Parts: sequence; C-alpha cells; structure tokens
Amino acid sequence: MAARKKKAKAKKRAAHPAAAHHKAANDTGEARLSARPIWQGNLRLSLVSCPVALFGAVSRSNDISFHLLNPETNNRIRMVPTDPDTGPVERADLVKGYELEKNKYVVIDKDELDAVKLETTHTLEIESFVDVNDIDRLFWNTPYYMVPNDDSGVDAFVVIRQALEKTGRIALGRVVMHTRERLMALEPRDKGIIAYTLRMRNEVVDPAKAFHDIPAARPDHKMIDIAEKIIEQKEGDFEPDKFKDRYEAALRDLIRRKQKGEKLVTAEPVEETNVIDLMEALKKSLKSKGKAAPKPANTNAKKRKAR
Repeated sequence: MAARKKKAKAKKRAAHPAAAHHKAANDTGEARLSARPIWQGNLRLSLVSCPVALFGAVSRSNDISFHLLNPETNNRIRMVPTDPDTGPVERADLVKGYELEKNKYVVIDKDELDAVKLETTHTLEIESFVDVNDIDRLFWNTPYYMVPNDDSGVDAFVVIRQALEKTGRIALGRVVMHTRERLMALEPRDKGIIAYTLRMRNEVVDPAKAFHDIPAARPDHKMIDIAEKIIEQKEGDFEPDKFKDRYEAALRDLIRRKQKGEKLVTAEPVEETNVIDLMEALKKSLKSKGKAAPKPANTNAKKRKAR
C-alpha cells in the first residue's frame, strides 16, 4: 500500500494553466500602486512637519518569472540549504560570514548584527537644498511617491511642496529604511513629491576609469555632419508608450500559445552583415529616410556663415 502511494506521488503532474490568482500571460496592464506604503513617518523642514508615506513609483509586477520544475514530475523544486560535508541544514541555524579570503570567514551572529544596525527612524528631516543639475544622474536611484499620510498634515505638506516648486530646488535628507541609512532627494511633482534614494559615493564608479582606455580618434568631419543629420531626422518627443519590451512580449506570446496547445516553430535567424565602410553606412542611413545625403562641405559653410 505504501509503495503504491509513493508511486502515485512520483507520477508526473500534468502541466496546466496558472491558478486563478496568477495573471494571464497576455496581461500587460499598467503598473499599480502598492496597497501598503514602504515607509511611514514625518517629513520635517525646520519647525514644520507633517505625516507622510512612501509608495514605490516603479513596479515589477508585470514581469514574467518562472519556477524551476523537475521535468520528470513537473514538481516545483525546493532550494534546501546544504553543507557539502554534513548534508542538509536548518536555515534557522545558519549564521552570516564575511569572506576575508578563499574559505576564510569572519563569523557574525544575529546579536552582533542587531548591536550595530540602525533603528528605523520615523522622521525624514530636510538638511539642505541643491539645484537639480548639481546631482549627477549616476547618483539617482529608486523613486518613491511621497503623499500626506493624515488629513491633519495636508497643509504643512502643501507648504513644503510649493516652497520646493517655487525655489526650483531639490531637498536632501536622510532616513533609515530596512535598517540602512538612505540619502533622499525630494522633488515636487504635480500635487505630490517624488522621493529618490541617492547612491552613495562609494557605489558609483568614476566614469574616467571606465572611459580611460578608449583611444583618441579624429574621424572625418564629413561623417560627423552626416551623423548629425541622422540625429535631426530621428529627433522627437519621448513617448514611453511607444517602447515595449519585445522579449517580454515574445515570452507572453510563447506561454499563451503553449497554453492553447499550439505547435511551436522556430523562425530562421536574420543574417546580419558587418559594417565595413563607415561613411557608406552613414550615407545609407540618411537616405533610408527618403532624403539624399547632404554635401558636407556646404553644411560647414553654413555653420561658418552663422557664426
């Protein structure tokens, strides 16, 4: 009897559509505001303060994610913590270790971590104000929507928001979220405030280090003139609705077709050619818009005349 039960358990499960609480593969709805705030506390400017809440301004809820399954049974696999010498261990018994070198660790237990962690503060105090252009875009990190968290603080919130708007400044302050101190930049937007976490100095790689080995080059000025014309042809407004994640769309289509039991076929890959003549490639790019390539010499003459 027991053997039969084991055999029944091991029997491969039939693949079936997701349960009702999972979104359909073709559901590409808009990002939704989370039901609960990520942080709640007070926004303070000198002696003026008001209760506020932070909600995530971006969401990954529409992303497609997969579970790992055993192909023999279609069961979802479990990630079991395992010691290579003794075998499976209880996750609750594990401690954290900082690796000094290969296989050598400083072990830190929970009590020691608790002793150094910062308590979550319930006040985001504005410390200074800067011009938005003073903050390098490399430092901007995660955006949050800041809204009043109580009717009694709406007036103070509006005062702070309008003061930021009229002065054209970004407010800087610090707050502890998830035991870590975050530098925040507050920017007025519509009727509310967008609060960005900013990266710390030691998180941002100096661009000079990344670009140091790019060799100096002096391309033909005619090629630059043509490239400028191509840029002018393709100039336009930023319309995010026009840009779709084509890989994500292909995944949704694949899942939808498999749900319907369609037979899948693979398209032949498009053969790509290497660009050999840069000038010729630029001219072809310009002509692809239905316009003849400009005479670079005349373009330069116009520029000199304009000066």
